[in-house]
Amino acid sequence: MGEKLLIIGNGMASVRLVETLVQIAPERFHITIVGAEMQAGYNRVLLSALLARDILEEDIILKDRNWYQGNNICLISGKPVVSVDAQAKIAVLSGGQEIAFDACVFATGSNAIRLPIAGIEMPGVVTFRDLSDVTVMEQAADIGRKITVIGGGLLGIEAAYGLAKRGADVTLVHVMDRLMERQLDAAAAGLVKKALGRKRVKVLLQKQSIGITGKECATGIAFADGTSLEADLVVCAVGIKPNSDLAKGAGLAVNRGIVVDDHMAASLPGFYAIGECAEHRGTAYGLVEPAYAQAETLAKHLIGQQAVFEGMILATNLKVSGLPVFSAGMFMGGDGMQVVTLEDRKTGSYRKLVLRDDCLVGCVLVGEAEDALWYLELIRSGSDISLARHLLIHGRDFAEAALANNSDLKAA
Repeated sequence: MGEKLLIIGNGMASVRLVETLVQIAPERFHITIVGAEMQAGYNRVLLSALLARDILEEDIILKDRNWYQGNNICLISGKPVVSVDAQAKIAVLSGGQEIAFDACVFATGSNAIRLPIAGIEMPGVVTFRDLSDVTVMEQAADIGRKITVIGGGLLGIEAAYGLAKRGADVTLVHVMDRLMERQLDAAAAGLVKKALGRKRVKVLLQKQSIGITGKECATGIAFADGTSLEADLVVCAVGIKPNSDLAKGAGLAVNRGIVVDDHMAASLPGFYAIGECAEHRGTAYGLVEPAYAQAETLAKHLIGQQAVFEGMILATNLKVSGLPVFSAGMFMGGDGMQVVTLEDRKTGSYRKLVLRDDCLVGCVLVGEAEDALWYLELIRSGSDISLARHLLIHGRDFAEAALANNSDLKAA
């Protein structure tokens, strides 16, 4: 075997890295993967679907253990790395086992944020991050307990939707004046709130949580406005932060995440980071698409191919009680930008495009999102849309027909 490659973490970025290496250089590395969880790598994006009983647990597994064995990959589960000696290039696992390596990739993901309020560590308060969290939430939902979800972003909405579909009495509380304020404008957020209501999720906005009530176990939440809410279980879904402490302890440069360059190389030779734990050009991405792009970039770089990760315009794509929701780019608009909207209140669909000069720079779609990826490509490519500017809001078919007609006229 070739170089000894240690990958710390067995999440989605890690699996994509190994999958790519197996495809392009199957004999190049002797690969060891160490995962803190007992399960093999699984798709965290599908946890809400698992919670809602839309899929089974086996449906979220990315690669089973036979795949690792068949590709001569050593997978160690349930034994997290506790320290890394960057000079000696040795990692120490819980229990004392040592692993020597030539190169090391941190794919340690992120940790769920817990609000810094009284009682947040009390029994009866969980986060929404991994399979063990889902198990606790399933047990509460199945006996119809009152569950309050703190956080009106992506994580909170997915948790609330999954719990409600499972039959729980769910209230979603959010500190801001609208849901998903980082991804949606007010009109789109209002449609999402209505969609949650149709799934029997009660939504309370502008509610600042200041403490978890109860003595030995959580019994509810207290708010800054003097009100409170009873709850048998509290789910804290207020965001994530890069899991970079291990890398920092090894002497790697860390800001919000592990600092990496365009090749995903960290500050010390032979060390790399990908996914939610990595910080690239000042940005720590918390989504799967950039994590996969980083993994593929690193795989190519490790075997000497030319590959760079230059950053990515993020997009949000989900369904709330069957309602497609998509946003990308500078969807809120701004100076020098033109905003075009199209809304059908009867069907509950909403479309918003943001243009600057002759380029699409942002969009929001609710209800009808079949053109989402086409709009995203226009945003990322910076394509000139001047010939179809007046039809762009009506979708791909109308706009591309106009572009084709204009091309035909020019040719004639």
